[in-house]
Amino acid sequence: MSDYAHKWAESIARPFAQHWWLVALRALFALLFGLVALLWPGATMLSLVLLFAIYAAADGFTELYLAARGVGNGAGWRRWAPVLLGGVVSLAAAAAALLWPGLTVLVFVLVLAFWSFVSGVMMVLTAVWFGAEHGRAWLALGGVASILFGVLLAAAPVIGAVVLTWWIGAYAIALSGALFAMAYRLYARRLA
Repeated sequence: MSDYAHKWAESIARPFAQHWWLVALRALFALLFGLVALLWPGATMLSLVLLFAIYAAADGFTELYLAARGVGNGAGWRRWAPVLLGGVVSLAAAAAALLWPGLTVLVFVLVLAFWSFVSGVMMVLTAVWFGAEHGRAWLALGGVASILFGVLLAAAPVIGAVVLTWWIGAYAIALSGALFAMAYRLYARRLA
């Protein structure tokens, strides 16, 4: 690695090394989430749908309230109509999640597939700038796991909530292992 590339890698990795415990905390949360998903798959998926419905309803009511306040303050319809429409869409999404949880799970699977794939690509691209001593391989491994998980989800989105939660659990546990290893490398590097 050139001197410039080494300095660049150091500038990126330094905040990670200083806050290695945040990487370890992220790994711990991934591990706990993975274990819950593996041990209680049905409850995990239904909980996600229910939490989304609650969030979407709260969001919708908040937007409707803000739109009504905008009208009351004399704001023109062009200013409050997008907020009103957003509130209606949020309430419709909450109702759909409660009325058709299976469809909600399918949409969730596709969003999760997209997120996993894109975040994996970003992790791999970030790993390019890390030095080997900062855990480049571990960050890249976590990124590859994310990419593979996203591809598998997109390839078979209707396999069912139980298998999906097992995949989520396995992915989260694999990611936690990579992040724990990276946190250890960062901690060790910090002491050096």
